[in-house]
Amino acid sequence: MATATPAAVRKQIQSGTPDAIYLLQGDDEVEKSALAAEFAELVDEGLRAFNVESFHAGDWTTGDRLADGVASIAAAVRTLPMMVPRRVVAVLQAETLLAPKRESEAATRALDQLEALFTRAEPQTTLVLVAASVDKRSRMFKLLQKQATIVACGVLEDQADAERWVRTHVAAAGAAIEPAAARLIAQRAGPDVRRLRADVDRLLLYALGQKQITVDDVREVIGPAALQDDWAMTNAIEAGHAGEALRQLALILDAGAPAEKVLGQLGWVVRAKFPALAPADVRPAVDALFRTDLDLKQSGGDPRVLLERLVVELCAGKRAAVRRW
Repeated sequence: MATATPAAVRKQIQSGTPDAIYLLQGDDEVEKSALAAEFAELVDEGLRAFNVESFHAGDWTTGDRLADGVASIAAAVRTLPMMVPRRVVAVLQAETLLAPKRESEAATRALDQLEALFTRAEPQTTLVLVAASVDKRSRMFKLLQKQATIVACGVLEDQADAERWVRTHVAAAGAAIEPAAARLIAQRAGPDVRRLRADVDRLLLYALGQKQITVDDVREVIGPAALQDDWAMTNAIEAGHAGEALRQLALILDAGAPAEKVLGQLGWVVRAKFPALAPADVRPAVDALFRTDLDLKQSGGDPRVLLERLVVELCAGKRAAVRRW
């Protein structure tokens, strides 16, 4: 049928006009779980026990279990809603359901029944399939492309999405955050999921033991200068401040910058600045750059560790030059 963003699906839920079948997929488990849970809002809270059902397909690893599970799902989908216009049926870990690991006669029958369920959707039931990843070449995925709305979770469109993402992930970690603090994080990072995840993880660690993450916490941990100045790391190396250079390196990597781009920045500071700042250390610095470049290309270690070692070496050379002067 179509593809949709989580934000678009939320608008459908709020307006009470959902599609018949959804496939929620992607690597963002928290976002998928949160969005799947929001479908329950289609049913009045007092009647959800009769009209909202969930299944976990993760242990349906044999043909017989798969057949029994699909039969249960089909029965739930075909059941008429009680005292409300619509039922909701959610299937978690649906990748096991959509692409069985073992072929058997029972598994084939189950897939045939599932195909019939997808092809002749029940208009009074919304079926929500939640999967980590589904083989796009599989029979079921190709059918869902025609019959279902496919939602990629973890893709954000704007600051409002980013702010909602922050609140959801903080809550999933068992913590709380001030609305203004969540808004500030979203303003800093925008709809960049990798950067948001890094910022939230760092905040959760910083605020461990606190009742609530505050705006002051956000300003302390992800201040604007550190996130907006792309050259803060190289400036710290020029000054010989290893601690600050390492902190800026962590912010750059946590924001999703590729190791190769960071190495290019470090190469620039050696070529452009070291001949004047530390002429005796140009050759060792160049050797260190080449060694790190080779290690990165040959997977000779964790890229973060390799870059941290290089930054420390460059700062040490600069400090030695300062002492000589």
